[in-house]
Amino acid sequence: MKRSERHKLKTNEVVVSVVKARAVLEQRRREVTMAVVVVVVILTAIGGYAIWRQRAQSQASAMLADALAVAQAPVVPPAPPTPATAAPATGATPNPSTSPTPATPTPATPPPGSFPSEQAKLEAALPKFLAVASSYPRTNAGIAARYHAAAAAAALRRTDEALRLYHEVIDRDRAGVYGQMARLGVGETEARAGHHDQAIATFKQLASETGSPLPLDAILTQLGRTYAQAGRTKEARETFQRVLDEFPQSPYATTVRQELDNLRSSS
Repeated sequence: MKRSERHKLKTNEVVVSVVKARAVLEQRRREVTMAVVVVVVILTAIGGYAIWRQRAQSQASAMLADALAVAQAPVVPPAPPTPATAAPATGATPNPSTSPTPATPTPATPPPGSFPSEQAKLEAALPKFLAVASSYPRTNAGIAARYHAAAAAAALRRTDEALRLYHEVIDRDRAGVYGQMARLGVGETEARAGHHDQAIATFKQLASETGSPLPLDAILTQLGRTYAQAGRTKEARETFQRVLDEFPQSPYATTVRQELDNLRSSS
């Protein structure tokens, strides 16, 4: 083969290699570009979700604060109206036949933001808590609002509604503080409704668990009271005594001693 032909052949091979290399690079460039686009889309979605979640948390917290302000408002029972009397003119002699008609009593004005009764306050706070819970059910503020709604319903003696709300909190926050507090709320609501066996089972289960964020002395105090309400005096005494033995500095100690004295005096 002539030298010119060999040179031409090598030149063609180089051209083919360059073309192949360009094709590979172009394919890689497209793949890299597509990968970058995918990453940008994912990061944008994540950033958008984070912004939305932060905004939702902020709005839910604001609504919860408003509901708590109502729930913590002062209760000021209506005062009797203050009678208004007209002062006689200076130096005038009172004449019964011409005495003016007594002035209308002036009603006392309640403090701003107060409620005339605890029931009125709870009835005003309950729908506010429910609004937060329904609008932002998965946020921390929404879970807290649902718990407070359950507590308000229980205080209003709406047993079925309270139990339903407490169980919803447990389902959403089983391992969290509000989930555990809701379990205690279930027991308290059952005891208040006279379902003593269910309440006792709930309190005993809570008392047997280790690592619970709930104070054991509080659980045992509720268990002892429920035993007493159910007429199971022996178990009530044993439970109250356990509180005093294991938690002598408990904030419930004074109440527990009084409960024990009441049980002894009634036996």
